[in-house]
Amino acid sequence: MNTVCVDAMGGDLTPDVVLSGIDLALGADRDLTVLVAGDASVVEPFCASRGRAVPLVTTEVIAMGEHPATAVRAKRDSSIVRGCRAVREGDAQAFFSAGSTGAVLAAATVTVGRVKGVSRPALAAVLPGLDGHQTVFCDLGANADCRPEMVVQFAQMGAVLAEVEAGAGHPTVALLSNGTEETKGSSQALAFHGALEEAADAGLVDFAGNCEGSDILLGSHDVIVSCGFAGNIALKAMEGTAKFMAARLKAAAASSPRSALGALLVKPAFSAIAADLSGDVHGGACLLGLKAPVLVGHGHTSPEAVMNGTLAALRTVREDLCGRIAASLRADA
Repeated sequence: MNTVCVDAMGGDLTPDVVLSGIDLALGADRDLTVLVAGDASVVEPFCASRGRAVPLVTTEVIAMGEHPATAVRAKRDSSIVRGCRAVREGDAQAFFSAGSTGAVLAAATVTVGRVKGVSRPALAAVLPGLDGHQTVFCDLGANADCRPEMVVQFAQMGAVLAEVEAGAGHPTVALLSNGTEETKGSSQALAFHGALEEAADAGLVDFAGNCEGSDILLGSHDVIVSCGFAGNIALKAMEGTAKFMAARLKAAAASSPRSALGALLVKPAFSAIAADLSGDVHGGACLLGLKAPVLVGHGHTSPEAVMNGTLAALRTVREDLCGRIAASLRADA
């Protein structure tokens, strides 16, 4: 039986939302145990009535607006720091939080630790594509400034995640740029391209060349890599597009009875698209390059998203994602 530690205090909503998601996860997998990190008044009553929920009482909470590194150093008894420590000490095999992404990254990097040889962990998400194809996209913001060798590692780690989460047999990797031609891009993008070509020649990645932002959701590639600066902008642009479409659909529904009927018919499809883009269906984003799985959910989370995040963390443990990433990087040594 595997144990996933879940941060009950993370997210923009109340802890009840997270607890409801944990309940759903426990019901979905009978071999799952959840270590529930949070305030005693939140976690102890919840765990007392559930056989596979164990309280991890903490006394501090890192808020979304706090400086991540400063908060992690100052609040050592926060649910995020203690959750990562529980993984390091073997009380849990993975950690999931819908709290501050920066705080989770800082705490996990210092406490859980990086796989040997990893320069910096990368934040990766599994995004939907046409005909059911799924694409791993990283880095989504963990590293605004990147060196070429870091992007090569992102490609290697992303390829392993594509095998585990998206079922890709021989994952192809593309570099996000402003054109598909190999001469396109900033000086930094050209350096990334050269490093990925060298990695491909060495048999480390299956590099397919450049791709554009419009390719991210088309399912043209199994993995798309970029620096965290560009990746985060691209992700937020897609999320904003989904919100815009939902708002326009709502406005159209209010314009006339006929429009309201049409909007009602397409609303489930738009809701599914928005959920896919938010990462909730796949449990949020995964920090690649750590010694144990750490996943970060969307701050404005839901019980279903927490359930999916907890189960995704469990799945990465069972599929030995971190061990497979370590093996992939050893081939580069």
